[in-house]
Amino acid sequence: MTRSQAAEAPVSVLVVEDDPGLGKQLKWALETYAVEIAANRADAIAALRRFEPVVVLLDLGLPPDADGVGEGFETLREILSLASETKVIVVTGNADRDNALKAVRFGAFDFFQKPADVEVLKLLVDRAARIAALERENRRLAMVPRRSPIAGIIAADEAMLKLCRTIEKVAPTDISVLLLGESGTGKELLARALHELSERRMHRFVAINCAAIPENLLESELFGHERGSFTGAHKQTIGKIEVASGGTLFLDEIGDMPMSLQGKLLRFLQGRVIERIGGRQEIPVDIRVVCATNRNPKEMIAAQRFREDLFYRISEVTLEVPPLRQRGGDVVVLAQALLNRYAQEFGRPVRGFAPEALQAIEHYAWPGNVRELENRIKSAVVMSDSRQLTAAELGLAAPTVEGGFFTLREVRADAERKAILHALTVADGNVSAAAARLGISRPTLYDLMERLGVGDAKGARHE
Repeated sequence: MTRSQAAEAPVSVLVVEDDPGLGKQLKWALETYAVEIAANRADAIAALRRFEPVVVLLDLGLPPDADGVGEGFETLREILSLASETKVIVVTGNADRDNALKAVRFGAFDFFQKPADVEVLKLLVDRAARIAALERENRRLAMVPRRSPIAGIIAADEAMLKLCRTIEKVAPTDISVLLLGESGTGKELLARALHELSERRMHRFVAINCAAIPENLLESELFGHERGSFTGAHKQTIGKIEVASGGTLFLDEIGDMPMSLQGKLLRFLQGRVIERIGGRQEIPVDIRVVCATNRNPKEMIAAQRFREDLFYRISEVTLEVPPLRQRGGDVVVLAQALLNRYAQEFGRPVRGFAPEALQAIEHYAWPGNVRELENRIKSAVVMSDSRQLTAAELGLAAPTVEGGFFTLREVRADAERKAILHALTVADGNVSAAAARLGISRPTLYDLMERLGVGDAKGARHE
């Protein structure tokens, strides 16, 4: 245990052991920790909920199956299901190495064999507590400071963060922006960010989906019409372009706009004046136009389904929004943020994901992108009565992990790498600030970056 941990509070350890004498011995050996003892599965689960231990020492031979391991494995399964972050160290007999290895494959952190070597035991518990602290810091960094500088956008992936930084640069100008990306990737959120970060934010943001409105109505929706201009036009109607005057007009799915209407839109963008249907008065309109599409504009131009001159007019800056499957660790960060939001909104007890649910989330391709993720989590939170969502509640198949679990060295290296990457991003590449956030010295952080292959340690800023 580190000095900082000791200064704050002792690490909590739950000992699940049916032998009272051995239980007392283990508690004595771990005197620098806050230790509770449970003698069976029911007591262990009750203590887990009440005590929330960081580390659990679990004897696989528990009553009523003290001579076997069935009860111990069932206890392990329940602990990992209820508190996936808890580090479980299993305790086995001297000749039961196979069951110990099996427990590690099932998700236990490590194992040791009776009779207990006090120094080895302390080392295992200390190591488990340090890794739990690293993972906790990793989750904290992921959820709060690294969400991106744009309200409503949660991003940990470097490509997505770079996109957000580009939007910050482009937003204060009136340059036209075309957002390209699959459905559900958050193109409208980014368009709203362009508006909110601009000087037009005090005026309206008006969005219209060009694919959702029939061709014969879309022109009237955009440009408006005068009374009597066509059958059913009983009054004068202001179009979306006029409504957005002074603000931003967002044309979603512009790739679905009919060719006949593309020419009229181009004329407006060139002259910034419109005529309502059936009208003769030229009306000047001052707006910024942001467009989006899930189609490939160059393919549409080649197929003569989109005007090339309009494309160049609306794409002074073109930004590609990556699909969720290409956004690195974003899916887990997004999933937890959405879970927190809907658990609070609906007053549900859900606080996290079961281990197999996290694996399913990471392995699923998410063809519907962020919109699909949000819908699945919202539905699961509403329906669930447990503290952790399962893969089944999310409607996902639990993946089969080939090759077994990570080794202890790989788990620690992965946790350290993630924590360092998050800290460096929060500190904008400043190694001194990142080291301070992680509670280590700058030389130590340089050494870790070099050993773990994190970025360019020599080129990082250190002011």
